[in-house]
Amino acid sequence: MPYDLQNRLVVGVASSALFDLTESDAYFNEHGEEPYRIYQHEHIDDQLQPGVAFPFIKRLLGLNDLREASDPLVEVIVLSKNDPSTGLRVMRSIEAHGLAITRAIFTQGRSPYEYIEALSMSLFLSANEADVKGALERGLPAGMVMASASVDEEDGGALRIAFDFDGVIADDGSERVFQGPGGLGAFQAHEVANSGVPLSPGPLREFLRDLNLIQRIEQARRDKDASYELRLRISIVTARNAPAHERAIQTLQDWGVTVNDAFFLGGIDKGTILRVMKPHIFFDDQKNHLDSTSAYAASVHIPYGIANEARRVPEPELSDVAATVDA
Repeated sequence: MPYDLQNRLVVGVASSALFDLTESDAYFNEHGEEPYRIYQHEHIDDQLQPGVAFPFIKRLLGLNDLREASDPLVEVIVLSKNDPSTGLRVMRSIEAHGLAITRAIFTQGRSPYEYIEALSMSLFLSANEADVKGALERGLPAGMVMASASVDEEDGGALRIAFDFDGVIADDGSERVFQGPGGLGAFQAHEVANSGVPLSPGPLREFLRDLNLIQRIEQARRDKDASYELRLRISIVTARNAPAHERAIQTLQDWGVTVNDAFFLGGIDKGTILRVMKPHIFFDDQKNHLDSTSAYAASVHIPYGIANEARRVPEPELSDVAATVDA
C-alpha cells in the first residue's frame, strides 16, 4: 500500500538549510563539479554541522511521538540539487545526528522545487534564493533561510514558530494599498472599510493550517491528561496595529486557523520582540525586518509580493509612521 502524505505536515528542506555547507560551497565554487564530487566522497564520513534550520527541523520531528510510528504527523523530505553520490554525505550526516529523515530527492543541479506540490509540502526551506523565488512564482510555499542565529535545540520548552502576517500568511493585497499613492492613510481607511472581508491566502497559509492540525492533536491529549505540556506555540508578529489589526484577526477566523499570540507592533522593531520570544524560526517577507530579527532567531525570507518586486515605491522607515503594514 502506498505511503500516504495526506493528513500530515510535510516539509521539504534543502541541505543548504539543514546543514552548514560553507566549506563545501567554497570548494565547489573554487574547483567545480567533478572535484567537488571527489571531495564529498573523500569526506563522506565527516559529519556536517547543523545549519540555521536544524534546530527547527529537529524539534518539529520530535512531535512525531504524538501518533504511532507507522503514521507520523511530520514528514521531512530532503530536496537537494546534489547528485545522488554527493548526497550520500548529507544522508549519513542526517543519520549521525539522529534525525528521523529517510526520504530524499537529488536532482544533480536542477532546481528541485517542482516536486513540492507532488509531495504535498506546505513548506520548502532552502538557502538558494533562485530556487525559493522560482517556487513562489509558481505559487508554491517556500522560504529562504538567511544567515542568522539559531535557538539552541536543547533549550527546553515548546517549539516556537513566528510569522509575519501580510505577504506570508495572507497575500499582499493590503500592502499594495499601502504602497500606492494614498500611503498610510489610504491603507488605514481600506482596512477599516474591509475589516470583515478576509484577505486571500499567502504562501504559508497551508503551513499554518497543518501546524494547527498538530495543535489540535496536542490539545486532545491534554484533555485526557492534564499533566501534558503543549509543545507547539505559534505567534504572529506584524507591523499592523489598530485599527488594521481587526482585519487580520477576522481573516484568521474566517479561514478557521488560529495562533497563540499576536503582536500588533505599529512600527516597533520586531527584533525587540524576538529577543524575548526566541522563536526557533521566524518568517517575514521584508529583508529589512530580518536584519533585526536574525540576531535572535533563525530568520526566513519569503520573497513574495510587492515588497519584493524590483520596481516599487520605497517604503518609509518604520520609525517614521505611527502604523504600517508588512507584506
